Amino acid sequence: MAHDFVDPEALARLSNVPLEARAPMQGNISGRHRSPHRGSSVEFAEYRKYVPGDDTRRLDWKAYGRSDRYYIKEFEADTNLRIYFVVDVSGSMAFSGDGEEKLQFARRIISTLSYLAVNQGDAAGVCFCKEKIHLDIPPSRRPAHLQLVYDQLSKAKPEGITGIVQALHDVAEKIRQRALVIVLSDFFVDTKEFGDALQHLRYRKHDIAVFHLMDPQEINFEFERPQRFVDLEDGTAVVAEASLIADEYREAVQEFLEEIKVQCHDANADYHLVKTTEDYEKVILDFLIARLSKGTKK
Repeated sequence: MAHDFVDPEALARLSNVPLEARAPMQGNISGRHRSPHRGSSVEFAEYRKYVPGDDTRRLDWKAYGRSDRYYIKEFEADTNLRIYFVVDVSGSMAFSGDGEEKLQFARRIISTLSYLAVNQGDAAGVCFCKEKIHLDIPPSRRPAHLQLVYDQLSKAKPEGITGIVQALHDVAEKIRQRALVIVLSDFFVDTKEFGDALQHLRYRKHDIAVFHLMDPQEINFEFERPQRFVDLEDGTAVVAEASLIADEYREAVQEFLEEIKVQCHDANADYHLVKTTEDYEKVILDFLIARLSKGTKK
């Protein structure tokens, strides 16, 4: 079944750009990503002294000839990648001012990256959260799994209060193996609590990427007459003369954006502020290329 947030032409254009992990990964099958464990792939890692029980086929006889000691060659083991998308589906993700609805923009990112992941042999899953996690689709590398992801993305409705902070703590506790955790939200939460959740993921040795989705209207606040502003999460409303509060509002928003960015930096999370008027394909391409240029880190 086709979905309006899936663009086959964009998938074709992006399919040649690999989705890389920035940190060693762990998986059940051989793949393209570096593992924290030593194995026997083609990339040499280091020597270590031979101990009884080691595979004698991995002895380096040239090193023995030079030192008269037995050494084993170790290589980087390659593995597959698990990607967990954690997407905020609270009420504020329904907002669309100058740009597309924030949740719809998130759908485009998730559907595209999950396709690229499965297409290169990796596994993708999605965690939907409102007040708490209300739907969890475990990662799978089966092509048929993508249809389930797409169907659930299409059914997701933005409503209620965000529980993204607790969701990240829950994900950190639940995921046993290292993974790439991609978080998509507007992050209207306490920034310190959000930072603590990211640190929890970092402590579990996950690779973290953050897409901070904002409508330009939320940042620029360009209103010329009194407005009635409604909180899309709890329904409260306030009437204000926009011109009188614009400067103070913009200053507060810039401070908020900077605090979110700092919390991501402190947790070694890959941070991307994304405006919903941007070309989502370019957003994804920039994300993929940036990860290629950074390479994997121990």
